[in-house]
Amino acid sequence: MKRLAVYCGSSMGADPRFADLARELGTEMARRGIGLVYGGGRLGLMGVVADAVVAAGGEAHGVIPQALIDLEVAHKGLTELHVVGSMHERKAKMTELTDAFVALPGGIGTFDELFEAWTWNALGYHAKPFALLNVVGFWDGMIGFLDGVTAQGFMSPARRGQLLVAETIGDAISKLDAAIDAAEAKMVW
Repeated sequence: MKRLAVYCGSSMGADPRFADLARELGTEMARRGIGLVYGGGRLGLMGVVADAVVAAGGEAHGVIPQALIDLEVAHKGLTELHVVGSMHERKAKMTELTDAFVALPGGIGTFDELFEAWTWNALGYHAKPFALLNVVGFWDGMIGFLDGVTAQGFMSPARRGQLLVAETIGDAISKLDAAIDAAEAKMVW
């Protein structure tokens, strides 16, 4: 994996372990030579993960709508900052730039990005894997909800199985790498 899109909160959240996770992920990504693709902001967990990647000598690629630049929330110290016209363009550009997706704790924006990546995968727009990094059980409620949706017949077990769940950074990267390798093995040359 060359680049990993990280979806996470533009706030810090209530538990300081969320920021610790973002910092550790950014540092580990740089150590492994995995570039960051993210929403381009300087605030919250987004800023923490970007700062950690940059501080550890890694590449950080932000994608941000002009409206958020106008609000002065863009990170100024990135390897590259792509300015786009809308949130839809942001998600499309992030998908283009990345090999996989991981969701850290976040709110409605994080949910939107995760579910759109999953939907685009289901529709065949990309075959890139995605995972939840479930620190401190943050995603437990959503995982239970999705399992219930599957049990009620609104999602196939195969589709549900696409959403990888990891408790540690190393586990998330390993699962995403394995999914990328499996997808590449299925490709017909």
